[in-house]
Amino acid sequence: MSKFASTFLFVAAVATILTPAFAQEFVRGRLLVQAARNMDEQSMHKTLAAHGLVSHRSIASLGVTVLEGPERTLDSAAAALLRSGQFTFVERDGVAHGGGVPNDPDFPSQWHLATVQAANAWDVTSGSAGVTIAMIDSGVDGTHPDLATKLVPGWSFLTGTSNTSDVLGHGTATAGTAAAATNNGIGVAGLAANNTIMPLVVLNSSDYASYSDIASAITYAADHGVRIINISIGGSSASSTLQSAVDYAWNKGAVIFASAMNNSSSTPYYPAACNNVVAVSATEPNDTLATFSNYGTWIDLAAPGDNILTTNNGGGYGTWWGTSFASPIAAATAALVLSVNPSLTASGLVSLLEQNSDDIGDPGYDQYFGWGRINAYRAVSAAGVAPAVAPPPTVAINNPLAGSTVAATVSVQGLATDSSGITKVEFYVDNVLNATGTSASFSFGWNSATSPNGSHSLVVKAYDPSGQVGSATASVTVSNVITADTQAPSVVVTNPLNGSNVNGVTQVAVSATDNVGVTQVSIYIDNVLKANLTSAPYTYNWNTRKSGAGPHNIYAKAWDAAGNVGTSSVITVQH
Repeated sequence: MSKFASTFLFVAAVATILTPAFAQEFVRGRLLVQAARNMDEQSMHKTLAAHGLVSHRSIASLGVTVLEGPERTLDSAAAALLRSGQFTFVERDGVAHGGGVPNDPDFPSQWHLATVQAANAWDVTSGSAGVTIAMIDSGVDGTHPDLATKLVPGWSFLTGTSNTSDVLGHGTATAGTAAAATNNGIGVAGLAANNTIMPLVVLNSSDYASYSDIASAITYAADHGVRIINISIGGSSASSTLQSAVDYAWNKGAVIFASAMNNSSSTPYYPAACNNVVAVSATEPNDTLATFSNYGTWIDLAAPGDNILTTNNGGGYGTWWGTSFASPIAAATAALVLSVNPSLTASGLVSLLEQNSDDIGDPGYDQYFGWGRINAYRAVSAAGVAPAVAPPPTVAINNPLAGSTVAATVSVQGLATDSSGITKVEFYVDNVLNATGTSASFSFGWNSATSPNGSHSLVVKAYDPSGQVGSATASVTVSNVITADTQAPSVVVTNPLNGSNVNGVTQVAVSATDNVGVTQVSIYIDNVLKANLTSAPYTYNWNTRKSGAGPHNIYAKAWDAAGNVGTSSVITVQH
């Protein structure tokens, strides 16, 4: 029986006072009644007056009258009205709450939730348990009453076990900031009210975490399908390992949020200053930058970060400060957004957060607040529902045919089709990108000598304007006459020019040639690996805002299939 059918039968056949089975909340001194059809208005008013009740207003289309009378006699009056047989139903006027106002007793003290408009955001979504936030920190108190129900299995990189108990207290506090249990009648509320938490332990009891453990935790989260990662930890040294881990997660659709740290400095801290990481500064209740917060052209967003009331290790609650607490507020907002629209890409999610933040600094981007202070309500409202998408493109490889034997330079040809058109075509050899194009009728020249003799998989992927992708695969056998190759590739940094000044996003371009074929080009800035490229053009978009002011050195290396390596001259630029 449908909800509507059961309601109809109840009204038509039952005369009783409606008493909810759950905790009751009513408007004091008020009843709602529906008179029987044969009752005239004069009789009704006479009956009401006899019980000290007066008509307040009516809902004419429903035949319902809103009555008011003394609260102390209201229940007995309601019972008498029912016994009279003159009313179809009599009920108290119940009280409802907006979904965004939780019953956690400390919610009114959590200023940061009001600032990011959490209550309004919860009227759109209170999150989804299927969208997990990985907290790379010191662990989480799994017995805390506001966190015990929110955890999914994680891992400790300190002990190599699944014991993710908090060894410091910091992780429990950041986890509660992001996603403490909400509307459970105890303690505090978490912004990501229904989202889950994956504790990944890297920070030890001495407040120390190694980059290798942080990188391992990032890849662990990405490999377990987590798309929101929070890291309230930072170090002052740039790292190719951290950047590689960040890129690995980004390519799997994950977005990392990291604290800018608390040195009142513009010096970049990592992983916050890594490319593809959302670096978060901290704000005060009056939307000024917290005095302790780092800042600089590497900051992406801001969030509340001072006097944050949250969960404490051991089951209690306490007030914390630092960008460590701004970052999980931004991460929790992202988790709410993905709960509304899980189809968002990593870049789409970051853009949505930036475009729907509150611009509290200089107009547009600035070095203190990035693109603005997080606004959860604006973000989830903008997320919308993922639209229906058309079928992906179809791809056919016409040459070489699957199963054929090839040598020297091979022309890989075929056709991609889609009702909306083709925006990009990619050619992969053994899952490594070899070349790109934009023509639906594609033709790529592949130097098979760059691959060892034997079986290889050729894949062509085609993209339509909505980002849908289709692919085709052909397995071929490479059979080349092998000659000794001792000549290293020649490699030159062609942009930027030596001695030039750089600002904003600067393209680093490299030219690499070889007598047989170049298999890989790596670009380094200040001795930190920034990009591994397997096909031309060999370019890297360097966001100089995430690098400090002063001179920076750039060079590149190139490899061929024989393992010969060439290194470019070092160029120096000023930022």
